[in-house]
Amino acid sequence: MSRRLRFLASFILFLFVVVAAQSAYIQFFQSEKLVSSSLNPRISQASTLYARGEIVAADGTILAQSVPVKGPYPWQRLYPLGSLTSGVVGFSSPSYGVWGLEAQYDSYLSAHAQPPQSLAQLLAPSSSADTLNLTIEPALQTIARNALAGKDGAAVVLDPRNGAVLAMYSNPNYDPTPLVSSDFTVAAKAWKNYTSKNANGFPPLGLMATQQTFPPGSTFKVITTAAAVIGRPDLISKPYPVEKFARLPGSNKLLYNSGNTKCGGTIAEMLPASCDPGYALLGMDLGGSLLAATANAFGFNDTPPLDLPGTVRSFFPDGSVFSNDIPQLAYSSIGQQNVRATALQDALVAAAIANGGVMMAPHLMSFISSSDGSIVKRFKNSVWKNPLTQLQASQIVPWMQNVVRFGTAAGIFLAKDDVAAKTGTAQTGNSANNTDTWMIAFAPALHPTVAVAVVVPLQPVSAFGSTVAGPITKCLVEGALALQKGLPTHGTSTTCAK
Repeated sequence: MSRRLRFLASFILFLFVVVAAQSAYIQFFQSEKLVSSSLNPRISQASTLYARGEIVAADGTILAQSVPVKGPYPWQRLYPLGSLTSGVVGFSSPSYGVWGLEAQYDSYLSAHAQPPQSLAQLLAPSSSADTLNLTIEPALQTIARNALAGKDGAAVVLDPRNGAVLAMYSNPNYDPTPLVSSDFTVAAKAWKNYTSKNANGFPPLGLMATQQTFPPGSTFKVITTAAAVIGRPDLISKPYPVEKFARLPGSNKLLYNSGNTKCGGTIAEMLPASCDPGYALLGMDLGGSLLAATANAFGFNDTPPLDLPGTVRSFFPDGSVFSNDIPQLAYSSIGQQNVRATALQDALVAAAIANGGVMMAPHLMSFISSSDGSIVKRFKNSVWKNPLTQLQASQIVPWMQNVVRFGTAAGIFLAKDDVAAKTGTAQTGNSANNTDTWMIAFAPALHPTVAVAVVVPLQPVSAFGSTVAGPITKCLVEGALALQKGLPTHGTSTTCAK
């Protein structure tokens, strides 16, 4: 009997030690994470018990605010522009916590103790929320929505000089209003709809611009070009044969040009024409190590430091992968095979070339102000990557200008806007029965103030980057340039009329 009692006492002591250890682990190592978790009821319901700070667009438009309501909670979040900006603004829901910028800057947007400004405030501390001021321009968001015209896709507009995100719009998207309802049934129904994938496999609650990757197609040829400029300048003037296809070593595959047309020549001749076989041969000449290093220098395989949860990295294979698979290197050189990019990443590529080889860190926050209007925090511009020297970037710019003048983007942009661009059309799907259509661009080419990337995935095989993504890019370039000049953002041309 005494042996059983000793065993039972030892077992109870062991359980006590386990409980104590778990309690200590939670208190000392997990407490901060649990306290800040959006699943913590004290956090998720805080927005309904206290007024949260406003989220304001660059033009002063209120994107999120707390309004007094009758019901179980005194405050409810209101999103005046709804789905137009929900992808970046997110939501603050009593049922589902916080997401998007509401989550990123929750500590500022939640009511918190303010520094005392007087003896009275020192004795009786006050609490209030801060205001989040963004770089987003609602006018450009509207242009992106109208130009996409209901198609699944994403558009990103950056100021290449400082990384400010001027627009970031994706479709599908969602209206955050039902998510902030105090009626759980209403919120739950919306949550189920928003987290379910649409016919093309994209959930409305996700932000395609930062969370979905696609083969970048021929927009990647800009990076292949940069690899030659950086590491093999001797290849810049090398003439590649004018053929309909390129033969791939160690394979019986023939890499054909689009439409089975002949193309070739030097880089200056091949980039405007977007010559697939010529760039495949160029990629094989460059080698996997140099191409991978250049892709990494532009931010591939690294998560962009955007102040928004859920941002994913783009992908380019390690150089060693190609040592025994030269055909893969050929296809990767033209942005196909297993190369993947987000719209944000492609916009950053365009912005880096536009900004003399310097890639600025992208950001949505402009500044944060307190309830008395004083500045609490201002975004500090910073360099994220520096893939090219200014001289190297300046070599690529005229080739991208020629894409617009007489290449695959000819006839899309207004001559006065002096646009440099690159189209992209990547075959996708199990039987290559769809195309992911792309375009990247910046303007004015010699003194760029705007960089754009647009992707419209899963289009018919008859669709091209120039025909689908091109018109959207055109409207965003025109709108951004007009906005920067203080002009109306619509009606610049008949194709971009509001």
